[in-house]
Amino acid sequence: MLKIDLRSDTVTRPSKAMFEAMISSPVGDDVWGDDPTVIKLEELAAEKFGTEKALFCVSGTQANQIALMSHLSPGDEVICHSYAHIYNYEGGGIAANAHASVAFTGDTRGIMHPEGVLNCIKADDVHYPKSRVLALENTSNKGGGTCYQWEEIEALRAVASKHGLTFHLDGARLYNALIAKNQSESDYGTAFDSISICLSKGLGAPIGSILLGNEEFIHHSRRIRKRIGGGWRQAGLLAGAAIYALENNVDRLAEDHAAAKDMAEFLNGQSWVKNVVAPETNILIFGLNEDMNQEEFIANLDSKGIGISQMGPGKCRMVFHLDVSAADVKEVKSVLASL
Repeated sequence: MLKIDLRSDTVTRPSKAMFEAMISSPVGDDVWGDDPTVIKLEELAAEKFGTEKALFCVSGTQANQIALMSHLSPGDEVICHSYAHIYNYEGGGIAANAHASVAFTGDTRGIMHPEGVLNCIKADDVHYPKSRVLALENTSNKGGGTCYQWEEIEALRAVASKHGLTFHLDGARLYNALIAKNQSESDYGTAFDSISICLSKGLGAPIGSILLGNEEFIHHSRRIRKRIGGGWRQAGLLAGAAIYALENNVDRLAEDHAAAKDMAEFLNGQSWVKNVVAPETNILIFGLNEDMNQEEFIANLDSKGIGISQMGPGKCRMVFHLDVSAADVKEVKSVLASL
């Protein structure tokens, strides 16, 4: 078992206080719509973002896929970044579930720009798929936890509105972006047609994501969730953990960001490190010199009780979260310095 797990912020475990919140949560049957804690969570999330409704889902992938199935018809197209989670890490769901195709645009940090989106929009021609959804990811996982500036989101929203595109946000780590950029939940709720937010990453809940949008969209999404087997019963136990996360674990995300920056400074001073991507949030990506084997490097750390991951050649990844203490960071540095 890993002593210090930096593979992802999905490995967080409920604290004692979160467990107590779960155990004390009243429950019902969410498929019947009478689980009071799920209702409380959905109302809380909708209120925070200023949307009409919210839907508690099993995972970020499920929330994203439900949104895409709701927004798309067979033969439509999603415009997103080539790094996008909805394309790379959701089991081919855009094709398998929504029967849609994909067009890519964006820079090397996972950020899309208006001019690139405009180049992706198809003419109304029977030879082409129909451009239907513009999907952002904030923060960009594969980009290294990068964030959109608010002005960039406004510019992309303007393009989407002008060209009749539905504007979806994969906000798996949106709260990291909100803390890093001092942005507003309600601004996001106004800008996007739909938003998914993962509760089981940096926020520390054991499972679950929230899907946000207007009443018609969430009503349709609830039907899709049921159709794909996503209805759950006494989900209030998990909703209780999610409420605790939203009420207690948001501001502390800044500590994870600081830890990532601290480790980046350390790695920049190591002779065996080729490059370090300056972190904006809690994800740190770095590359090794050519004479070092990346898989062997990761396996060596694993044997010492330290887990990190990779995102392709030249991209080792560390992710900082609430289960990584200052002492853990110090120990990781000590092990790395001995290599």
